[in-house]
Amino acid sequence: MADSAFFCTLSHEGVLAVIGNDASKFLQGQLTCNLNYLSETHSSLGARCTQKGRMQSSFRIVLEPEGCLLAMARELVEPQLADLKKYAVFSKSKLTDDSANWVRFGLHQADAALQSLGITLPAETDSVARANGLIAIRVTEGRAELWARAEQGESLKQHLSAHLTEADLNQWLLGQVRAGIGQVMAQTRELFIPQMINLQAVGGVSFKKGCYTGQEIVARMQYLGKLKRHLYRLSLQGTELPEPGTPLFAPTHSSAVGEVVIAARSEQGIELLAVLQAEAAQAGDIHVTSVQGPSLTLLDL
Repeated sequence: MADSAFFCTLSHEGVLAVIGNDASKFLQGQLTCNLNYLSETHSSLGARCTQKGRMQSSFRIVLEPEGCLLAMARELVEPQLADLKKYAVFSKSKLTDDSANWVRFGLHQADAALQSLGITLPAETDSVARANGLIAIRVTEGRAELWARAEQGESLKQHLSAHLTEADLNQWLLGQVRAGIGQVMAQTRELFIPQMINLQAVGGVSFKKGCYTGQEIVARMQYLGKLKRHLYRLSLQGTELPEPGTPLFAPTHSSAVGEVVIAARSEQGIELLAVLQAEAAQAGDIHVTSVQGPSLTLLDL
């Protein structure tokens, strides 16, 4: 199933909307990505950080005619909304939880299905194509998101079902793990700086745009610091899926050496992304939950 064409509903994420004349200008001073690079045909990954450079959320951002839409872990929409509203009081922009107004699908190897909807989506990552009120976004090679207004959701699902197998969310998350795309979840809020999940490597951090919340810390780490924790892909035998934020341990350390970012079941067991201390990862003896816990195997990222 992991390599066959399918679609699934992205039920784990919600949508935060920032609407108004100042939407992009306001967000430019709040987010790690450069909104000047966004267009009707180009989206971006990004993050919102604390003053200390720790990510409150990570997201996919898309331009709309009246502002911007940010898709992020559903549990993060309300706390992120509350934080951003503190800074938007003097801005001509309105921030809302727009989750109920959108239905979003993940599509794998499904360009033919998109074409049946009148959408030709370029192969380039972050590309956006639109038709008949639908928004398609290339997220990685062979994988796309399809956004629709809620009232289009049921008919669109029926159309996709006629062309593709419907899979569960796990299959989409497995593809995300294999693509090396980290994500902030409720359990890992304010735990990582962007470089720890390789956000700068997938276009989610701009080092040329100027100031934004947490920019000083993020830039200092990029140019002057030495990152001690990095993103790794690992496998785990068994069926018990570790939650984001689950601590990882090594016999040579008295405390946790890392945390799970996201995990999904695979044909052989479990695959996951984790942020790990580099020296512990190089030693290779990593365990889940405790030193006595199940062992992990490093995979190529």
